[in-house]
This record gives sequence, C-alpha cells and structure tokens, in this order.
Amino acid sequence: MFSGIIADVGKIQSTQNRDGGLRLTIATQALGLDDVQLGDSIAVNGVCLTVIAIDDKAFSVDVSCETLACTVGLEVQNTPVNLEKALRLSDRLGGHLVSGHVDGVGEVVSFDDLGESWKLLIRAPQNLAKFIAIKGSITINGVSLTINQVNACEFALNLIPHTLQMTTLKNLSAGSRVNLEVDLIARYVERMMTAS
Repeated sequence: MFSGIIADVGKIQSTQNRDGGLRLTIATQALGLDDVQLGDSIAVNGVCLTVIAIDDKAFSVDVSCETLACTVGLEVQNTPVNLEKALRLSDRLGGHLVSGHVDGVGEVVSFDDLGESWKLLIRAPQNLAKFIAIKGSITINGVSLTINQVNACEFALNLIPHTLQMTTLKNLSAGSRVNLEVDLIARYVERMMTAS
C-alpha cells in the first residue's frame, strides 16, 4: 500500500526488452534506498513494481506486458517518474490509501494557470466515471489528489505550487495521458452494491 505522497522524482535510466516486457533501471536522488530490500514494492508513476536489484542511487524492476498494456509513462528512457516506497504500518497517511494498481488511463483536457494554483481537467475512461466524486480522492501518476468538479467522464483538480514542484505533474499539457487509480474504498463499495 501507498499514500500517494511522492518522495522523489526519479528518472528511467535504462530500459531493456524482456520478451515484450521491460526491465527498467530507475535513478533516484532523494528516495533513500538504504532500507529497501529485494522484493520490496515501489510505486513508479502510480504503478506498484517489485525491486529486483539495488545500488546506491538506482533500483531495477521488471514490468510485464500486461502492465505496459494498461499504463503509460514506463517505456521511454530518460522519462521523469514519480516515486514512493510502500508504507509501513507506523507511517503517516498524508494522502489516501493507494494500492498501486492502475485502473485506467486518462487524458488531460486542459491545464490552466489560475495564479495561486493550477486547474487540471482530465477525461477518464467511461467505466471509471462512477468512482469519481466531488471531494473524493484519486491518484494521478501516483499523486494523491482531491477532486473538485465532475461532469460525466471529466473531472477537475486544483494543484498548488508545492505539488507541481515535487512531482512530474508540472510536465502535463493538453493531450498528455496519465495513470489513474480510483479510490480503493469506492471500488469495494461498488462491488458490494452490485454483488448478488
């Protein structure tokens, strides 16, 4: 589990093809890998991945064909990526409960400077619209955010300067594709309401 509070913006240092999947080596400056062990989980742009190798300032993960088919932002060398280590039970939960299992890919409709903040408008896949609610939580490329407006499949969020400074969201523009994870509790409520 994760919180959606980004610890560092890393960079995909290298990509190696593995029968359609990829092995990524990701460089980090501030994540702190001294307590990371082989087999630990790290969220990379909101995708929970398993550490298979570690050195001083980088770690490696394998990404399956299935994961590549339902996410964005993991395929290109030198791409900046949001990073978060898995939570410990003693950690503060500053964002919301995040599983690192991407539910779908959204598209940025607009990204406007409002002066004191930025308004990000995203179009979600139709099947995710029922999970998106005003004042609810959503994860965009691993970042925990609060939804301010909803209109059918489109929803808006306000981003403060600190969020832009500490994440890759500052690089978004109209047409950018983003990893979306809807609120974990909303998913379970929907399942309970529809299960027979």
